[in-house]
Amino acid sequence: MSSRRSALERKRLPMSAESRRSIDVPRSRTAILCVECQNGVLGPDPVLPGLADGVGPLVDNLARLLGTARAQGIPVVHATFEGHPAGATEVGTARIWGLLSSATRHWSPGHDEVAVLPSLSDPRDLVVPRHHGLFPTLDTELIPVLKSLGVDSVVLTGVSLNIAISFTAAHLGQSGLRVVVPRDAVGGTPQEFTELALKHSVAMLAQLSSVDELIDGWSATPDSAGQ
Repeated sequence: MSSRRSALERKRLPMSAESRRSIDVPRSRTAILCVECQNGVLGPDPVLPGLADGVGPLVDNLARLLGTARAQGIPVVHATFEGHPAGATEVGTARIWGLLSSATRHWSPGHDEVAVLPSLSDPRDLVVPRHHGLFPTLDTELIPVLKSLGVDSVVLTGVSLNIAISFTAAHLGQSGLRVVVPRDAVGGTPQEFTELALKHSVAMLAQLSSVDELIDGWSATPDSAGQ
């Protein structure tokens, strides 16, 4: 019995598992997805100040990543939240809507709060807004849009690890897309939770990487898949 138990334990995937292999993310079939990197979330007057204050160098790191991606021809997609439709009465039962529904009531297309952060925006980028839900892939066009770009790998960035990033990683993977998450281009609150979420949750859903690892990989090696 003990030998059988030890064999099962050897096969069991540890909850803190994350890839130790070098990151191979072919440029020709990859897109970068930025979740809620917009003025009303990470800008100077955010709806959740604790989140915006706790993400550290996320925006600067992400700006470097997006600059390299655009130079390499990798599409950048921004998933933004533009507020619920006017007159909406059913916004969901999650407790977070009690905090956000009034703060985002005036959000609508064209308002400054729903615009992508200027340091992360570029005319070549694609913006896919939503008007409902706590994460950008459920019952939206985002996944079909990503697949229409011919990608099979998504570099997932943005906020937050508390809800949207984890659910989005799971949904993308369940839809057949490979997910890569650079640790220093995602954020959550508090910081100690962020580290635990990456190690024990996101690592089970995606391949963990870093901004520098991705930049180095795209800059140093030809993309054989695109030849």
